[in-house]
Amino acid sequence: MVSKELPTIARNIKKHREKLGISQDKLSKLADIGYNVIIKIESGATPNPTIETMTKIAKGLDVSLDELVK
Repeated sequence: MVSKELPTIARNIKKHREKLGISQDKLSKLADIGYNVIIKIESGATPNPTIETMTKIAKGLDVSLDELVK
């Protein structure tokens, strides 16, 4: 059975993004990555993004990489 639960990374990115009150589009600009990349990660379509992508997202959200993966 396939789990409907989003990956931890997806939940954490969304949580931090919403805490900052920014859109997925704004985060993609802050992180200097494609808008579609953010959508795919948050939706769980990309459950294991690259470390480079995660580092950019963490920087865009002004959080540590640990806060996104734990």
